[in-house]
Amino acid sequence: MLQPSEYSYSGKSNSPAATPNSLNPVKTVSAPIEQATIGRTLVIKGEITGAEALYIDGRIEGKITLSENRVTIGRNGTVQADINAREIVVMGKVTGNLDCSDRVDIRSEGVVNGNVSTVRIIVEDGAVLKGGVEVKSAGNRQQIQVQPQVKPAEAPKPSAAEPPKALAATAGA
Repeated sequence: MLQPSEYSYSGKSNSPAATPNSLNPVKTVSAPIEQATIGRTLVIKGEITGAEALYIDGRIEGKITLSENRVTIGRNGTVQADINAREIVVMGKVTGNLDCSDRVDIRSEGVVNGNVSTVRIIVEDGAVLKGGVEVKSAGNRQQIQVQPQVKPAEAPKPSAAEPPKALAATAGA
């Protein structure tokens, strides 16, 4: 016994959402992501704060604080600023410190000159990162930041029984 195909045209659709195709795309329920864009020819000097994602393809000098949002530096973007955001994606050039509560992603064409403090970091092949990196624990953020200050004072001291050659070798390392 033949049954009608779901894809045959009969003028009516039994369940349009159950069989998505190019003519009937699946629609998402969530709202579109709000994102501000700084174009290639724009130059901004000063402090940027806000409550939406930011895409930078121009030039920024100053400070960027978008603590709960994403900052993306496009391929043409040049930033000379400290950046504080939830997520930072670098495809252009950044000179300044990055403080991120979730993830820093430095793409293959990205250049970062400055210290990075984050929970997660991705550095693709070809990317340039010049500066210190601090990977924080998501749960123990404050405790992790204090440890680097204590560790240099706790450096192990060579015992008096070591020969002078061993002392010279450990001092040079």
